[in-house]
Amino acid sequence: MTAQLDIFGGEVHPDRQLELAAQDEATTEAGARLRELAPQLRMGTSSWTFPGWEGLVWDRKASNRALVRDGLATYARHPLLRTVGLDRTYYGTMSAAQLGALRRDLPEDFQLLVKAHAECTTVQFSSRSWNRARAGQRNELFLEPEYATRAVVEPFMQGLGPAGGVLLFQFPPQYVTGGARSFASRLRAFLEALPAGPQYAVELRNPDLFTPRYIKALEAVGATHCVAELPGMPEIHKQWQASGGADRPALVMRWMLARHHDYESGKKAYAPFDRLVDPNVEVRRAYADMIAAQLRGPGQASKAKVTFIANNKAEGSSPLTVRSLADALLERL
Repeated sequence: MTAQLDIFGGEVHPDRQLELAAQDEATTEAGARLRELAPQLRMGTSSWTFPGWEGLVWDRKASNRALVRDGLATYARHPLLRTVGLDRTYYGTMSAAQLGALRRDLPEDFQLLVKAHAECTTVQFSSRSWNRARAGQRNELFLEPEYATRAVVEPFMQGLGPAGGVLLFQFPPQYVTGGARSFASRLRAFLEALPAGPQYAVELRNPDLFTPRYIKALEAVGATHCVAELPGMPEIHKQWQASGGADRPALVMRWMLARHHDYESGKKAYAPFDRLVDPNVEVRRAYADMIAAQLRGPGQASKAKVTFIANNKAEGSSPLTVRSLADALLERL
């Protein structure tokens, strides 16, 4: 079949499947060692559709078409990448059938971290919101359990089954009527009303909502706080300690953004995401210490699911962030 040019000027070979880039022996051994020492640990990236990962994850320059068609299945064969974040569901719901299609061709022990639809967690869409249809509107579906169950939880459970690792409720920075006390109460009632089964996690972007009442609300329903490295939020070790330390139902962590960037400036500084532009050894060590503490935790805590997600805008390249964290972890285990 004759090759054609894609929109980026590269050749598209419709009959050739995207393959995993060759991995060095050290990476392969690190992946095998971590599976042996900590099978409940899954590390991955916040998405997978990045052409700039050529030579890191992809065996060649990948077109958008190839990444949509083969990207996830190829990504899942990487020795260190055992989970991935699904961001698309934050901007629009996916059906059980659509989610089920994603799990095809995935290894049995691969799991996804899925974001809940923004309708569940947004009080009011700003006038400059990405959701132009709702811009400026107050959201009647905020913390509405019937909507979340129908549109988010049931498709997650039915479509992904055992591949559904974590269901994350990400709350954007916003004003919440009634303040932290009211938020904690409403959040508990919301989570209590959702179907049992998924591991629910909550990520905040408002430091004022990160209170002891909020932590107690999560503990009451078996949910967990997502320890996220983000500008404006408390330092990650403080988040981890305040939300239970090593004694928790699950450990969910996301390294999302260098604190001296916003998402747009991070994208501009780090694209095409093929190298560590701003390596942050201090944050990496903190995550490694907390994960190791969880794996050595008391009783059943040591067997709790551990999920770590890195974003390209944390250090410049999320696959390389995971690779560096793996080395730091193996020094501690």
